[in-house]
Amino acid sequence: MISTRPKEPSTGTTQIPRANSLAGDVYEAIFNQLMSLKIAPGTRITVDNLVKEFNVSHTPIREALGRLEGEGLVVKQHLVGYRAAPQITRHRFDELYELRLLLEPAGAAKAAEAMNDEKLAILTEAAGVMTRSDNSDERANYSAFARQDAIFHDRIMEFAGNELIREMLTFQHTHFHIFRLMFHRRVTEEALAEHQTLLDAFAARDPGAAANAMRIHIEHSRDRLLPAFDEI
Repeated sequence: MISTRPKEPSTGTTQIPRANSLAGDVYEAIFNQLMSLKIAPGTRITVDNLVKEFNVSHTPIREALGRLEGEGLVVKQHLVGYRAAPQITRHRFDELYELRLLLEPAGAAKAAEAMNDEKLAILTEAAGVMTRSDNSDERANYSAFARQDAIFHDRIMEFAGNELIREMLTFQHTHFHIFRLMFHRRVTEEALAEHQTLLDAFAARDPGAAANAMRIHIEHSRDRLLPAFDEI
């Protein structure tokens, strides 16, 4: 995760460090702004404004926006340009969680059946439980966890061995859309505790415990985020 730092106050720009992949740095910066709601859902994203803010050329901006479009976070409209993807509706939210509750507990059980030490180590790293950030920037922590959570769940479905279900969940961009609903420390802290319960079930190679832990995790995630619709 990159960090951005302001240039001199008179310029009003945000300096992007020149790393090996400038487009990657720009992508991270825009991703953070989308996930932390600094760029609100549905807001127009002007390439020229980003060029000025990050003090880079048009090319890495367009490359980053193209990648974000592929992840469902940005929408490109003909003759209009880019906009942040609209926030999901309550109906869509309910559909996504119904889908997850149908597929992911069973996937967690299958992953537990196929578990070995190598897979457990991969899941432990992906879960983010042991690598809680000391970064004081909670918005950066939040957007980082959104990606981490997506990786963790994707890995579980990978180890479950059903590539079609894994692709279906990935195509919905479930985690990115859901995490944009609410920026709150509670969302990450409670989810990390639930990840640990899942890891315990995987370590025990217990399919029933894994399915139950996943079901509870998804239900709690749904309940944590439902209040966001009261504010929309």
